[in-house]
Amino acid sequence: MDLDELVDRTEIAAVLTRYTRAIDTGDFDRLDTVFTPDARIDYTESGGIADGYDAVKPWLAEVLPAFFPRRMHTLGQVDVDLAGDEAEVAAYFHNPMPVTGEDGAERVVEFGGIYHHSMVRTPEGWRSRRLHEQIVWKRA
Repeated sequence: MDLDELVDRTEIAAVLTRYTRAIDTGDFDRLDTVFTPDARIDYTESGGIADGYDAVKPWLAEVLPAFFPRRMHTLGQVDVDLAGDEAEVAAYFHNPMPVTGEDGAERVVEFGGIYHHSMVRTPEGWRSRRLHEQIVWKRA
């Protein structure tokens, strides 16, 4: 592995971290540094939508705080397949989110899965042009 590949892998890992931090903190404008403007995003396996970034970003900002006011991702294995200015990335995730039920009791909803990103090098750095959230397991 040469220095350029190490730099690319580090920058791609930073995109993944920016994604999870933006989602967890509710800083949805930070997603502009994660996705290309024409990105396609698919959250259907977790009950969400599949659409372009311009539709998904406001949907996230509305839905996540309403249903899951506290969020915390953990990323695990990250597999990066580099091909010049493009990369296929698979990143394992665990996402527990406490929710308060109608009875006032708190419970934790957890998702475990794999984020599948198709990334591209842009003048601003690496960005995701496609995200498919694969749910491997869920605990409610």
